[in-house]
Amino acid sequence: MDCRPDCGACCTAPSISSPIPGMPEGKPANTRCAQLSEANMCNIFGSPLRPKVCASLKPSVEMCSTDRHKAMAWLIHLEQQTAP
Repeated sequence: MDCRPDCGACCTAPSISSPIPGMPEGKPANTRCAQLSEANMCNIFGSPLRPKVCASLKPSVEMCSTDRHKAMAWLIHLEQQTAP
């Protein structure tokens, strides 16, 4: 499955504890990543600067659903379920 255009839910909903260019302390949950473009695409996709956790998150029907709002809800729920 490919990323849905103009979504960016996976670059907004989850927290990321590793450094990201422009966010050296990582990213809190439900916060837009500094590397998310205006078109909601990852500016460092395929780059070695992209955090490993981001590269491991693959688009799926379950996660992405049919629209950005459903994807955000699923990812925020996952974030809450996996929080320490």
